[in-house]
Amino acid sequence: MTAGVPMSALRKNRSSTPRVLRRAAAFVAGAALVAAGAVVSPASAATALPGWLSTNGSTIVTASGAPFTIKAAAWFGMETSNCAPHGLWSIPLDDGLAAIAGMGFNTIRLPFSNECLAAKTSNSINANANPGLASLTPLQLMDTVIARAKAHGLSVILDRHRPDSAAQSELWYTAQYSERRWIDDWKMLAARYKNESAVIGVDLHNEPHGSACWNCGDPARDWRAAATRAGDAVLAVNPKLLIIVEGVERQNDGSSTWWGGGLKDAGAAPVTLAVKNRVVYSPHDYPASVYAQPWFAASGYPANLEAVWDANWGYLVRKNIAPVLLGEFGTKLETASDRAWLDALVGYLSKTKISYAYWSFNPNSGDTGGLVADDWRTPQKAKLAALAPILKPAAAPAPQASPTPTATPKPTASPSATPKPTASPSATPKPTVSPTATPKPTATPTPSPTSTAQPGTNAPAGITATWVPQSTWGEGYVAELTVTATGRVKTWSVSFDAPGTTAVSNAWGMRCSVAAGRVRCTGSDWAAALAPGQTVRVGLQAAATRAPSAPKLTVAAS
Repeated sequence: MTAGVPMSALRKNRSSTPRVLRRAAAFVAGAALVAAGAVVSPASAATALPGWLSTNGSTIVTASGAPFTIKAAAWFGMETSNCAPHGLWSIPLDDGLAAIAGMGFNTIRLPFSNECLAAKTSNSINANANPGLASLTPLQLMDTVIARAKAHGLSVILDRHRPDSAAQSELWYTAQYSERRWIDDWKMLAARYKNESAVIGVDLHNEPHGSACWNCGDPARDWRAAATRAGDAVLAVNPKLLIIVEGVERQNDGSSTWWGGGLKDAGAAPVTLAVKNRVVYSPHDYPASVYAQPWFAASGYPANLEAVWDANWGYLVRKNIAPVLLGEFGTKLETASDRAWLDALVGYLSKTKISYAYWSFNPNSGDTGGLVADDWRTPQKAKLAALAPILKPAAAPAPQASPTPTATPKPTASPSATPKPTASPSATPKPTVSPTATPKPTATPTPSPTSTAQPGTNAPAGITATWVPQSTWGEGYVAELTVTATGRVKTWSVSFDAPGTTAVSNAWGMRCSVAAGRVRCTGSDWAAALAPGQTVRVGLQAAATRAPSAPKLTVAAS
C-alpha cells in the first residue's frame, strides 16, 4: 500500500460502555425483530420519505426548508460481476431493506458500474427467495430496488462505484469507458428517475485518487472540473437532484488522505453548478485497521482526529460553506484503536449534524464486515450500539405496495463539446482490498438430499442435509446447506470431499475447516442446536480451483 492510499472498491465486534448499550438496546432489539421478519410499526412510507432535497449553506433541507440528515447504509453488489445486490443468494430483497430501515437508516447508497447498466442479465439471485428478480436486467433490477426501498421508507443515492465490474478506477474515465459514456449514463439515469423523488442524489464517481487533482487545470486529471461538467449535465435533465462530489487523495498542499477523502481545496475552489444549492461534498474516512495513516500513531490519538477531519472536510460545515455527506466509514471493531476511532467519529458527526453513509450492510466486505452477520440476517449488535448516538431508533414503516419507477426514454445523446480526456500515467497502485470474494454463480442444479429420514418429536438426534450450490467462479464458490433435524439435536456436523478446495473464507451458521481436500463443518451460533423438525439454511464461501457439484454429504448429530 502506498502512503495515504488505503481505500478499496468494495470495503468494505464491538465492546461498548453499558451507558451506550443501554441507549441502543431498544433500537437493537427492534432491528433484530425486523431481521426476523417482524413489522415494527405501521407507519406510512410516504410520510417517512423527505422527497426532493436541496442545500442551504451547510445544511441539507427539504422542500419546506426543514433540515434533513441523510443516514444511509451502502448495499453493494450492483457494481460487481454479479450486477445485483449481494446477499440475494440468501435473503429476499425486502428482508434486507426491512432490516436497514429497522436499524434506523433512512437511505441506501446503491453502488453500480456502467458495465452492469448495459448488461442483459444479473446473477447470484436465489429465485426461490426472490421470485421474478433473476429474470430482470440489471437496470430493471435497479428499478425494483428503488421501488422496494421506497416502500420501506428509504430514499436512494445512486453511486457510480466503478466503470467496469472488475476494478475501481483512479479517474472518472478509462480507456474502455470514456467521459462521454460516464456523462451519458448519468443523464440516462437522471431521466429514468426524473419523476421518482425517492432517488434523492447521485454520487458522481467513487473515490478519485492517484493522479486525480482538484482545480489543477489539467482537463485529463482535474476532478473538480469533471464533476462540474457531469453535475451540470445531470441537472439539465433533473434539476432537483443532489449532486454528490467526493474529494481526491492528494491535496494541493502536498498532503494525502483517503481515496476520495481530500476536500481541503474545495472551500477556495468550489464546484459551482448552473442550478444552485445542489452540491454536497462527500469524503470517505476509515480506521487504522484499513490503513495505518500517520495520525493513528500520533501521541494525541484519538483526540487529534477532530483536527484532521476539520482540516480535510469538516471546515465546509463549520464555516457554513456547503453540506457534507461522509460517504463511507466502517470497521470490524476488532481493535481498541478502531473502537476509539469510531467513538470519536460518531461524536463528531453527532456534534456537527453531518450526513453519512455507513459501509456497509453487506457482511462480505473484506476489511469492514457489515451490519449483519454472515447469515445476512443477524444484526451486529455491537456496531449498532456504537452508532446509536447518531442512528436514533426509527420505527420501520410497513412496506407499501409500490410500482416500479417509470422508466422514461434515454435522451438522445448529443455531441459533446467537452474534450475527451486522455489517459494519464497512473500513480503507484494501491493493493485492492475487496470482499472475500465476488461470487459469480453458475446455473443452480436441483439439490439432492443426502438422506430420507423424517423428523419426529421422539426421534433420536439426527439430521438430513441438502447441498444447495449458489455460485462458482475461477477462484472459489459459494454453497448453502439446508439442514433439518430428525430429532432434538445439540450438535451436528457435515463433511464432504472437495478436491481443489484450499480454504473456507466465510461461513454462516457453522464453522468449517479444510484438510486433505475434505471440508468439515460444525453447526454454530444460531444454527448450533436444533429442535425436532427444525430446518436451517447455512452456508460457506470457499477458495478453490474447482467447486464440488453434488458432493456426498456425511452427517452426524448428537
